[in-house]
Amino acid sequence: MMNELGFFLGVCFLLAMVPGPGAMVIIRQASQDTRRSAFTTLLGNETALLVWGIAAACGLTALVAASQVAYDAIRFTGAAILLFLGVQALVNRRGARPPAQGPGDGPRSGSAWQSYSAGLFTNLMNPKAGVFAMSFLPQFAPTGLPRFWGFALLAGCWALMDALWFTGVIWGIGKTRGLLSAPRVWRRISQVSGLAMIGLGIRAAVDG
Repeated sequence: MMNELGFFLGVCFLLAMVPGPGAMVIIRQASQDTRRSAFTTLLGNETALLVWGIAAACGLTALVAASQVAYDAIRFTGAAILLFLGVQALVNRRGARPPAQGPGDGPRSGSAWQSYSAGLFTNLMNPKAGVFAMSFLPQFAPTGLPRFWGFALLAGCWALMDALWFTGVIWGIGKTRGLLSAPRVWRRISQVSGLAMIGLGIRAAVDG
């Protein structure tokens, strides 16, 4: 049991390193907004992981995988979110500036809900995450626990390892702010992140 759990946690940590839409949104928040905003976005991202895990336990992800209409609806919504965030970054790039570094600073570009929802809906509107949860979590389902609670436990561990990785990423980006404080550099960061999210949005829209 413990060996399987350890292996599962290791796999989850490695999965967190794989770049995807959720990772791009977290990195964007960490580089263009305050650290608090980035952690709020991270919280939204991990909430979505928990939701996908619970959905897998209830069999809802199987319905998404089986229904092309449901899959496409979620996929196109996620693509639209990424395209919106990408265009927003490009439009606002001229005003991009290094975020405040004080520990008490709140989100600079919007409310806490905007930061949270960016992470939540980007991951929640990625049907591949749901299909992956459906195929990944059952392989490690603990014996002796009801299916729902076993999946909930695994989803919580998955979100925890994902959060550990991105906590390091957020702090690492924060440490480089002093080296990348030139306004021109920050405008370039905004441009690159915007183009990357637009690319991911287009890929999500055309990749059925």
